[in-house]
Amino acid sequence: MKGKLKRYLSGDGAVVCAVLEGTEMCREMERIHKTSAVCTAALGRLSMAASLIGYTLKNPGDTVTVRLDGGGPAGILLAVADDLGNVKSYVDQPVVELPLNAKGKLDVAAAVGTDGTIFVIKDIGLKEPYSGQTALVSGEIAEDVTQYFAESEQIPSACGLGVLVNPDLTVACAGGYLIQLLPFAPESDIAQLEENLKDVTSVTDLLQAGMTADDIAQKLLGGLHPEMLDESEPAYACDCSRERTEKMLRSLDVPTLREMAEEMPEIEVCCHFCNNKYVFTPAEVMKMAEDKENAAKSESE
Repeated sequence: MKGKLKRYLSGDGAVVCAVLEGTEMCREMERIHKTSAVCTAALGRLSMAASLIGYTLKNPGDTVTVRLDGGGPAGILLAVADDLGNVKSYVDQPVVELPLNAKGKLDVAAAVGTDGTIFVIKDIGLKEPYSGQTALVSGEIAEDVTQYFAESEQIPSACGLGVLVNPDLTVACAGGYLIQLLPFAPESDIAQLEENLKDVTSVTDLLQAGMTADDIAQKLLGGLHPEMLDESEPAYACDCSRERTEKMLRSLDVPTLREMAEEMPEIEVCCHFCNNKYVFTPAEVMKMAEDKENAAKSESE
């Protein structure tokens, strides 16, 4: 269930390119959320975008959350990734049925919407997470990520994302890339990249042709003498647990906990990212309320 994520550096050290083979990640995502075809394409693209951005983070434990609210029928899309590219994601409405767009492709922009915002929140160990946002430019997600980096972080970038869905709604292939220019990148590098990108139709076309991450990187950075820097094997992976769920419940106020314990035969909490369910008895929740009350009394004495 793991993907392949590799990062490359141009020979002059001025261009960084990450390439993700994300088929297995998107297959797991579709299996969990049971998304319709267009929602699989949309959430798959956002998941891989978060994975690629996560891989730019410097320290273990750093995370990035990418939230897209475009006003479309799919509602809000959310993806969270760590520094290795592992990702979990969620869409408000997993089943949306729309006609194909003018190009005969899944109409991701119509599902997501184009009148809204992409938010990127990086939790990198500071007191407050770093947060940036830009208006959507297309709703196709890759273009929106490119625009985000240009406007919010002032990093010239190029992003490509693709998810090919089979007639039975499973994922045939999925992948993406993120190219970023360092501040000292010469004009010749920019011209070469622009020329290279003219020949790239879509990521899924390249994957269907049997190209690996190495092959795709060579195509994207042709003429720039790329060398691989590092690699990861990210997965669609949720880090929820009963312990974390209990901690979340304990964060509620005492009246809410008591009300839940008195009125509900059992308290079930479902994780949006993986659909795992955690069940607590009324006695367990009442104990949480009592623990909070006792802790408050001790502090006041």
